[in-house]
Amino acid sequence: MSETRHLFSTPFVIDRLQSAEGIKVLRESILAEKARDEAGVQISNIGGWHSNTKMIEWGGEAARALAHKAMTMADESMVNIGAEAGREYGWVPEMWANVSARGHSNQYHTHPGSFWSAVAYIDDGYEGSSEPGLGGHLQLCDPRMPMVRMTAIDLRLKDQSGAAQNNEPMVRPTTGLIVMFPSWLQHSVRPFFGTGTRISVAINLIPARKLDKDKAG
Repeated sequence: MSETRHLFSTPFVIDRLQSAEGIKVLRESILAEKARDEAGVQISNIGGWHSNTKMIEWGGEAARALAHKAMTMADESMVNIGAEAGREYGWVPEMWANVSARGHSNQYHTHPGSFWSAVAYIDDGYEGSSEPGLGGHLQLCDPRMPMVRMTAIDLRLKDQSGAAQNNEPMVRPTTGLIVMFPSWLQHSVRPFFGTGTRISVAINLIPARKLDKDKAG
């Protein structure tokens, strides 16, 4: 009998923010920044408000704590194979906020120049509803695309359980959820039809080589 090995898996890390007070403070600071800079910027967002990428500065201590949470998740999800040779790395975080209402979405995109990207949901906007038709899911694209659709759209590779692989998995946000994935992984946000306001924070982690202690001294 033949043997199948599953190679080159893509990590998708899931955790939760533990501080309800921290979430509340983040929400308040984001809405205050939105009031200060109503125009925001236009990048991947289709509608909605996208802040500048300086939230680590204007978001205060709660933003810095969130960045630290993401950096901890990153450190726990990888190995530095150069550590024994003295090559150490730290993270330079880049952070921004998104505020979305009914009909808003984000087109497929990646985050060039970063290693990890994370999204933290400060308010899922569903207002307690579990109705699946409200949309707003985070959608991830199989990095082997578009190969799958260039051959035969009905054919799928098997996953480790023997079922058809899901080439575009979706994650339904919940308030307090934080997810992290490699920055090269294409992702989008499906159109949101909740009755509330969706507020999220995106974080890029850029690796920076630390100076050798001997050289620094």
